[in-house]
Amino acid sequence: MEPLPRHLDLGPDLNSRSVFLFGPRQTGKTTWLHQRFPNSPFFDLLHGEVFLRLSRDPGRLRQELATVDPASGPVLIDEIQKLPSLLDEVHGLIENRRFRFVLAASSPVKLRRGGVNLLGGRARTRRMFPFVSAEVPDWELQRAINFGGIPSIYFSDEPMEDLRAYCGNYLRLEIQAEGLVRGIEPFSRFLAAAGASYAQPIVFERLGSDAAVPARTVREYFQVIEDTLLGTLLPPFVPRKARRKPVSRAKLFFFDVGIANALASMGEILPGSPTFGPALEQLVFCELSAWLAYARDQRGLAYWRTEDGSEVDFVIGDEVAVEVKATSSVSRRDLTGLQRLAAETTVKRQFLVCRESVPRLIGAVQILPIEDFLKCLWDGELLA
Repeated sequence: MEPLPRHLDLGPDLNSRSVFLFGPRQTGKTTWLHQRFPNSPFFDLLHGEVFLRLSRDPGRLRQELATVDPASGPVLIDEIQKLPSLLDEVHGLIENRRFRFVLAASSPVKLRRGGVNLLGGRARTRRMFPFVSAEVPDWELQRAINFGGIPSIYFSDEPMEDLRAYCGNYLRLEIQAEGLVRGIEPFSRFLAAAGASYAQPIVFERLGSDAAVPARTVREYFQVIEDTLLGTLLPPFVPRKARRKPVSRAKLFFFDVGIANALASMGEILPGSPTFGPALEQLVFCELSAWLAYARDQRGLAYWRTEDGSEVDFVIGDEVAVEVKATSSVSRRDLTGLQRLAAETTVKRQFLVCRESVPRLIGAVQILPIEDFLKCLWDGELLA
């Protein structure tokens, strides 16, 4: 199967800078780099021979690029976190020969630790995400809800088995190998509890009780989740003149809905089941996050919830509000959160994403079937 076109575009960055390209394992970074820059020098640090010769003598990079024209295109280094010392050579080549690099990393933890040369602002940071709806021909909501968008898993004949294997490899390769936690078993219990709590405000004490670990350890584990790109803590949105007291707890979302389902051992997720709503919300989070990153949109993504129970799933900047409902028949009661938020803020556009079959308008709220919402999003009609 031919690689599918992706929405990631590094062109504007590479006109004047190098780029760190971060993304979890198997999101397609290597395939995309080969596809986008077929004639560029490529150093794959997962390849034993390449890693060995450059780890023994990082100066080999300079020697091997001695006859390469810097104007011919970027130099590609994959899995740069495996050899952070190579960044000193990269820095010198940027300064002295005006090379541009794309430095891909699936685990940026080592690059964020103290003492590592991050090129002094000479490289921008970009993200690659799993497949989004606009990248997959004949995209299917039910398949995406259950198995997510990691390329090798989306097209797998045994996607759930591959998801379980991916989660196991994550624990072994990213957590245990990096020494990020003191014991893998309590962290594994934590991941299972966190998987069952995604799309909900996080209460550290409750999650610690479920995982049988102290609350302070839970906070450390969440930092590991964010550092390794496995998940994100979505902050609460606080209006400038809030009339209702907002909650202060963040919500957990994973980088992929299939990974969240596998960690929580949810089994098949069907419309009308209790697990369909959170999974649909997780899917919309993934699509919104990817769109904001690929579009270089600097508006923040948050959620709004008050202590009296009013809630809107996503707020983009202070301009757009998106509520996600798994229902196929929207009632006026479903609009309450959006209407209360609009009364307190300068939100200009309000969307309710659901499973109805046709779009419609109720007051200022646009009711959109999930497929229509995603098409409008990637066509640039929703948030632009």
